[in-house]
Amino acid sequence: MIGKVMLAVGVLIAHSELAHEKKIDQKVLKSFRLEHTLTIIGLILIVFGYGLEIYFYDFVSMLDCFGSDCQMAAATLLAQ
Repeated sequence: MIGKVMLAVGVLIAHSELAHEKKIDQKVLKSFRLEHTLTIIGLILIVFGYGLEIYFYDFVSMLDCFGSDCQMAAATLLAQ
């Protein structure tokens, strides 16, 4: 969630600067650098959060199952 918020904030900062500026100058370039940094951090947090979700909700067991074992594991996960 934090990552998605940071992505939104980064885009909003850059676009609000462009809305007020009629030409690209140092102020706009600085906002683009900030957006770039926030976007990178946000993406890292999203990927990290996705990894934690997979680990803690035990989706890892779905990676190495086969046949009816997978069916039972999927049914158990969906029943929760």
